[in-house]
Amino acid sequence: MPENRLIHEKSPYLLQHAHNPVDWYPWGEEAFAKARAEEKPIFLSIGYSTCHWCHVMERESFENQGVAELLNASFVPIKVDREERPDIDAVYMTVCQALTGSGGWPLNLLLTPEQLPFWAGTYLPRRSRYGRPGLIELLKQTAQLWETDREELIRSGETLSRRLRRSEENLSTEPSRKLLHLAVESFRRRFDPENGGFGHAPKFPSPQNLLFLMAYSRQEGDEKAMEMAETTLRQMARGGIFDQIGGGFSRYSTDDRWLAPHFEKMLYDNALLAYAYLEAFRCTGEGYYLRIAERTLDYMLRELRSPEGAFFCAQDADSEGQEGAYYLFRPEEVEQLLGAEEARRFCARYDISSRGNFPGGSIPNLLESTDYADECPELPAQKQKLYEYRRQRMSLHRDDKVLASWNGLAIAALAKAYRLSGKEQYLQAAREAEAFLLREMLDENGRLLLRWRDGEAAHAGQLDDYAFLSWAELELYSADFDPAHLQQAEDWMEQVQRHFRDEENGGFYLTADDGEQLISRPKEVFDGAMPSGNSMAGLVLARLCLLSGEGIWQQRALDQLAFLAGQAEEYPPGYCCALLAMTELLYPSQELVCVSGEEQPPSGLRELAEAHQLHTLFKSPENAAALAQSVPLTADYPLPKEAAAFYLCQGGACRPPVYDLGQLGAML
Repeated sequence: MPENRLIHEKSPYLLQHAHNPVDWYPWGEEAFAKARAEEKPIFLSIGYSTCHWCHVMERESFENQGVAELLNASFVPIKVDREERPDIDAVYMTVCQALTGSGGWPLNLLLTPEQLPFWAGTYLPRRSRYGRPGLIELLKQTAQLWETDREELIRSGETLSRRLRRSEENLSTEPSRKLLHLAVESFRRRFDPENGGFGHAPKFPSPQNLLFLMAYSRQEGDEKAMEMAETTLRQMARGGIFDQIGGGFSRYSTDDRWLAPHFEKMLYDNALLAYAYLEAFRCTGEGYYLRIAERTLDYMLRELRSPEGAFFCAQDADSEGQEGAYYLFRPEEVEQLLGAEEARRFCARYDISSRGNFPGGSIPNLLESTDYADECPELPAQKQKLYEYRRQRMSLHRDDKVLASWNGLAIAALAKAYRLSGKEQYLQAAREAEAFLLREMLDENGRLLLRWRDGEAAHAGQLDDYAFLSWAELELYSADFDPAHLQQAEDWMEQVQRHFRDEENGGFYLTADDGEQLISRPKEVFDGAMPSGNSMAGLVLARLCLLSGEGIWQQRALDQLAFLAGQAEEYPPGYCCALLAMTELLYPSQELVCVSGEEQPPSGLRELAEAHQLHTLFKSPENAAALAQSVPLTADYPLPKEAAAFYLCQGGACRPPVYDLGQLGAML
């Protein structure tokens, strides 16, 4: 009798498949030993729990007895959660892209018992249709070839694996503003001036692109760059990709107008988008952007936050087997909740009609509204009624694992929200999430672990975990000026330098030198849905360089930015987080040291630092010793007995201290 071993796992995705008739194994030596002993190929399937097409393939194929019998008889089937094991996903996604020119999830591969790939693809129907090969036909043909021409399959796997391991060339070059200009010109050519975004559907939010455009606009005085970012942010917030009822953003838009999304909601999208809207508010002062950011963060706090204070991964696109059904409304439902007159106005505003704008109903949106930025007094109560009704009507699956890297993005956004809004609940939530990670997601040696669920932390931390959490610590430091955040960021970046650095070709590997050895050691630089770990490491190193003034951080920042510049030369728009990191050192910066005899920073210091993008340090009698450990130069700044002293440095030149925040503001 087949045994599905996924029942013993913690991953929500693996547990979704735990009752399939397929004899699934998790990734590990037990599966590989079976493949070697029985001389069977491996069927590797990679996905995640809120993936729509993963659900489709499970219903069509993995719950089918005939498919299960083929897999169990002739293969060793292995399931992997890509969010738990991004290293495995990165290696085999590269294989799929090399063989097919594209990728996606579910990702399916055929491997030799030694994990060498000889076939790769994405979604497969159960049987061939419309020119798309079917899983049953693929399995039958592979089983036959494995018996009759096994050596050829093994040779092709070895050849492909050698290509993956081929030594890369060191492309490091001096970062230059030219790279930034080329990226902006590419965005100009692809910009959709009516709907925002770049290119055609499907349209992805790509917050790092918008953050780069805003930073470029600030440094270069380029109004068009800011216009591209703002138009995109406004149109996304008006569209169906933004949940007008409950807040938060879906994964991407299937059309040019941001109306019909792929409805899954991911923590990383919402954290990065909240950060981008906060930055737009900082740049423009327009309260509309702050309101969208807060509604996004409030959604995260309400629906993705664990009782322990960390953040879960995602909510599913599907409800009761239908994509998007949870989010759709019909006019009669609204009338039942709000009454005829209020419902009429509400439906007219949010494009809810009997004809609908999506199969099954209407996606609330503001794309046709001329007063979209005006929050009428009655709207919050109306939306709350629809929100509560929607939650009672049907439920959404939530992926309730905690990922260290994604939580880093959430902490960074919450810390920035506190600095701009002054709302203590955001700082408190950021601190609680950080405390959870430090308490629950470190091993006995102080190394990060990647995933936590149901009381168990597992899997060695990877580059993204260290880089994203280091960024979060720097953002937290700017919020509360606790030197422990600086020390933690430095400690984690020291571990990155020690365990992930490629000394020969530059940059950082995705996995540590003492981690599991796969058929190749991936190094990701190109930004995908999230910034790459290499780009985020560049941003963190640049900020540590500016904050600390220490030569070691300066050299490490210059080395990493040179590596990123070499990678970005071929297609600069694909490396926007790296370009954002470069803006930190390519343009004159402003550093501020505030020294005070009081324990708390002067009122207004955070706001002034945020408004003028000052890299700020705060020294007091209580934190002086701890701050000097991370930033030794602060030991030389005398502590005043009464008023605070402000030391401002601009472009490498430091001014005499001033003793009044208003005077400092005038200098800026």
